[in-house]
Amino acid sequence: MLNKFMSVNRETNNNFNTNVIVNYSKLKPTLFFLPILLLVAIVVFLYCQGSLNVTNYIEIQKNCFFFINSKLSQFPTLIYNLTQLGDALIFLSFLTIFIVYAPKVWECLLSALLVSVIFSSLLKNLFAVPRPAAVFDTTSFTIIGKTLSGHNSLPSGHSITMFTILTALLFGLMPKKLPNKILWCFFIISTGIILVFTRVGVGAHYPLDVTTGSIIGYISGLIGIFISRKYKIWNWINQKKYYPIFIVLFLISCLVLVTKIRHENLIIFYFSFISIVISLIKISTIYAKK
Repeated sequence: MLNKFMSVNRETNNNFNTNVIVNYSKLKPTLFFLPILLLVAIVVFLYCQGSLNVTNYIEIQKNCFFFINSKLSQFPTLIYNLTQLGDALIFLSFLTIFIVYAPKVWECLLSALLVSVIFSSLLKNLFAVPRPAAVFDTTSFTIIGKTLSGHNSLPSGHSITMFTILTALLFGLMPKKLPNKILWCFFIISTGIILVFTRVGVGAHYPLDVTTGSIIGYISGLIGIFISRKYKIWNWINQKKYYPIFIVLFLISCLVLVTKIRHENLIIFYFSFISIVISLIKISTIYAKK
């Protein structure tokens, strides 16, 4: 009876990962058209407003920034917890179980996140836009958490990370039926918008920073998917003999999260810690039985 259950469980896992692979295989390069068009639209809008320079870029968003910041900062605990999902360690901790059930998602995520890091680093240095705290009087808006005052506001790195991960999930876990597809897309996009605008709520970014970051994150996620389809860089993730690597990484992640909990004691860190522990137990059990 136990052997039969384990056999069914393995078959279910394989089917889940197969569905993800099939979903990714259906994607066309034309998916890049919309995000590129949106980026062009932002540039054209800024050009028409005479805001392609740093000073005017900030000035044109000033009122919008203050408005969004004042509204979202009324829920400081909530938005400060949610904005932590822009930290790859925190967001990915909730997806660690996919290493067992849908390793293809992780193959795409690793490539996509590497692309996103390159985009983020290059563009932040290229634009060198000062953050709100470096421009406005810090008493004129709400800052939640650490005060960031560097010249690296555009694009938002947290937003890039969030949408990179969400894009991999959006297409990898896409349902088959059209009504479910619509609901799934609406859920992912709505979640992404809520998450990225927490960066405005905590006083770390301007609205166009997170909007641009979201689009770049979407592009990064797509690039990661196409890379994983063409090159088998990370296909070793699906092999149980490499599970000790994840076990070690999960243990290190747990230590990092304990440090974060001791430092800030946010509930999101506890959920993140629990997720990794569950995945750690699952992977360790599978490896011990291989």
